[in-house]
Amino acid sequence: MNHDNAPLEIHVHGDVPIKPGTDIKAIQEALKPLWHYAGARSLHEGAVSLYEEEPGIRFDATTQRLNLCWTVRGDEDFRMVMDDLCMNLNDLSAAGTQIEVTFYDTEFDDEDEARGGESRDDFVMLFVGPDPGAIMQAQRDLLVHDVVNMMERHFDGAELSGVVTEIDKLFSQRFDSLVSSLDIGKPPRGPGGGNGHGGGGRRPRHLH
Repeated sequence: MNHDNAPLEIHVHGDVPIKPGTDIKAIQEALKPLWHYAGARSLHEGAVSLYEEEPGIRFDATTQRLNLCWTVRGDEDFRMVMDDLCMNLNDLSAAGTQIEVTFYDTEFDDEDEARGGESRDDFVMLFVGPDPGAIMQAQRDLLVHDVVNMMERHFDGAELSGVVTEIDKLFSQRFDSLVSSLDIGKPPRGPGGGNGHGGGGRRPRHLH
């Protein structure tokens, strides 16, 4: 699969806790949607990022954590890869966590922006976990973190307990109604990811 002239650069970023006892063969199979999309024949070959300064795809067997900081050239068809990746990692993950996927339009430049054109940039937040409750807990924790950080600009942290309580109520209601839904944990669609974690302007790359 050759994406050398593809219109997008796609960055996948996350830190996924993996169930104890999971071996590298299982990790390789779970991540096959990524390395196969990159045109590689194995995880070892496909783990290298497009950018040398990015660590790529790494599994630390000592800490049982899968670290993703990996960029590949591609197109909108990568969204199908995201579906497969989430399903595979749900089976191996030890706790709920988020994975960020950022699409950069390589064909969009300053002149396009000056003419009022729209780039194909996009940002999607995925959630994976061993069960729906773990996925929802990760979603809840991230939302609380974002809301509290924003509101602490105006209020003392001690004043925000009521806000956190209301967020917990919303997630409790959602869990009760969606616990058996197959849609839970699937990547959201549309600009900004549909989870309130998008944003105007072009997102900076992760540099390490």
